Amino acid sequence: MNRYRWEMAAALLGYIALLALSITALNLRWVDSEPARIAVALCPMLAGGVICWVVVRQLRRVDELVRKVQFEALAVAFAGTALLTFSYGFLEGVGFPKLSLFVVWPVMATLWILAGILCARRYR
Repeated sequence: MNRYRWEMAAALLGYIALLALSITALNLRWVDSEPARIAVALCPMLAGGVICWVVVRQLRRVDELVRKVQFEALAVAFAGTALLTFSYGFLEGVGFPKLSLFVVWPVMATLWILAGILCARRYR
């Protein structure tokens, strides 16, 4: 397994552990004060920051063509997510159910993967 996969696996395991711990702590009321509850709720984002760092390190390690493909894929994912979220926001105005912001990242990740496949095909 290459370095990126080890780093990402460790970061994801850290995220899962912090998420499980924070959910347990909040549900079992291990912390009572509101500032402490906020801090505990945000704990998994420490690992989220590590995940971002791992992705940036990987993008710095790859060659120029892979970097270009990933940049195009991220641009498409960013624009596509903006279009979809704004469109759905207007639909909420006419009665569609409100969605959590937790929906945004899976949409962007899906578009990033699909756009990455399509952008990579251009250079074959």
